[in-house]
Amino acid sequence: MYKKIVLGTATLLALFTLAACGQSSESKDTNNDVRTLTDAQDHQVKIPNKPKRIIASYLEDYLVALDEKPVAQWTVGEGKIQDYLQDKLNDIPTINYDMPYEDVLKFEPDLLLIGSNGSLEGGKYKEYSKIAPTYVVKNGDSVTWRDQLEDIGNVLNKEDKAKQVEKDYDQLVNQTKKDMKEQIDGKSAVVLWVTNNSAFMVAENRSSGQLLYKELGFEVPQLTKDISKKATADFSQVSLENLSQLDADYIFLVNSDSNAAMFKDPLWSNIPAVKNNHLYEFDGESSWLYNGPIAYTKMVESIRDDLK
Repeated sequence: MYKKIVLGTATLLALFTLAACGQSSESKDTNNDVRTLTDAQDHQVKIPNKPKRIIASYLEDYLVALDEKPVAQWTVGEGKIQDYLQDKLNDIPTINYDMPYEDVLKFEPDLLLIGSNGSLEGGKYKEYSKIAPTYVVKNGDSVTWRDQLEDIGNVLNKEDKAKQVEKDYDQLVNQTKKDMKEQIDGKSAVVLWVTNNSAFMVAENRSSGQLLYKELGFEVPQLTKDISKKATADFSQVSLENLSQLDADYIFLVNSDSNAAMFKDPLWSNIPAVKNNHLYEFDGESSWLYNGPIAYTKMVESIRDDLK
């Protein structure tokens, strides 16, 4: 899938890196030019104290929250970007999600932040680390956006800013629970994503499920409990037949297929939340499919607007 950097380029990069370092790691550490941090894969990474050219593919939410801008932003193919961040990133060029070496090299980064262990399979870490210091951020099923925010905040010397972002978010959640007590207490909700005429439901302890059930306090529908037992990703596919038994008071629908045949099926129109006009719809450009402090903040704001 990926093209390899030719040996000559790698050699020149190595020489350039040595020249840029100029002095020993001990000396640089003493002068506070770099810090050595241990990442999620136990690499000892020399992090520049004030990185200027960061690539953090699919972690842009965290950078923006910490008042940083990457030199390139995540995309899948042509035009699939995180639209909800474009008020801050509209002038930032894209780099494909698989981060081809030549493209990374072209942007001349001074720091690479990697958001998942899986994206480094096949010896990619070694190749990336030839280009720039490469730090693997905390990741995995049990890692929350808060964990990642704090880790990135530490890398960027912005621990206090990360704590403030969390504090602001918690205040929003607490105020929402207080303001919307009547709409939330004893009411159940679910997040669905429809794409390619197929429906997917968010798991109880993942992504926006964590927000709905743990933070805001909505009840968990039985169908959500059932799919969560076997969930291996944020969203799990669910049949229309099973959806017809959904007993949720509210449905938050991320609709990436507005012409899906399933919306014309009586099984869909007879779902109680649909019949009762408690279906709240968002397009595929919303933040509901993503993770991070800005994504979650926008979700809470959407819930406030829809249920008020």
